[in-house]
Amino acid sequence: MAWLQLEMMLEAGEVPRIEAALSTAGALSVTCSDAADYPLYEPDPLHPPSWPNTQLSALFPADSDPDALRAVLAAALGRLPSHRFMQLADRNWEREWLRDFKPMRFGRRLWIVPSAYALPDPGAVNVRLDPGLAFGTGTHPTTALCLEWLDAADLAGRSVLDYGCGSGILAIAAALLGAARVRAVDNDPQALAATHENALRNRVDAQIEISPPDSLPAAAMDVVLANILAAPLIELAPRFAASVKAGGELVLSGILSDQDSEVHTAYAPWFRFGPGAQREGWRRVDARRKPESH
Repeated sequence: MAWLQLEMMLEAGEVPRIEAALSTAGALSVTCSDAADYPLYEPDPLHPPSWPNTQLSALFPADSDPDALRAVLAAALGRLPSHRFMQLADRNWEREWLRDFKPMRFGRRLWIVPSAYALPDPGAVNVRLDPGLAFGTGTHPTTALCLEWLDAADLAGRSVLDYGCGSGILAIAAALLGAARVRAVDNDPQALAATHENALRNRVDAQIEISPPDSLPAAAMDVVLANILAAPLIELAPRFAASVKAGGELVLSGILSDQDSEVHTAYAPWFRFGPGAQREGWRRVDARRKPESH
């Protein structure tokens, strides 16, 4: 099965906006690499590098319209960057992400470990992961921000909703970190399949219920996580408010820094906000559900 790959050269400050635009346009994956062999001294493994010149690659279904994607690029940047499209075989794509996907630690105790690797720290909380074609490996700043929140949270005995579960990385991490009940939802059947396989691989399938978004639980949850994009997060504000218990916690990621105030405005009627966090032009919004008024 073939896929359409888009490659382009960008300046560092352009990357977050293009990532968000391509994800909205249906990208299955967006990856970045150094375009100019720029040296990075003493890199921090918890903070992926940012290069002055970045090569960005995005993967789309084979029947995607290149002209429509060019229009997306031009609208996001105000110009059409140098780019090319190419057909990519499915097996070649899997080899590409495996080359750069290595064990990573988030916070004090949480590791994401590809199945092909030995556990760097057998005594830690280890998530064994093969994302397939579903988004979510921990390498993207928006996912990393959520994993760090989970590592620092006390989830023992709590219920967690992972909305837009992708590979299942956040849902599985929550289960391994002590959550009693986890609900993982996504509108992509490939994501639901990847989440199921990864839950089995980590032996938490009994703790995780996997379903499309139209069957959200009637009962509110202790924690709701959503790593998607700002526009759907804003649209989903009333639905998420109904899904979080009074005093429960909300964690939103996939938000560009200049979209932070719009997201706060959408959720302010129901939530009080914490400090959140930021990485490489992306924001995480942390909030707690206000008590119900009577």
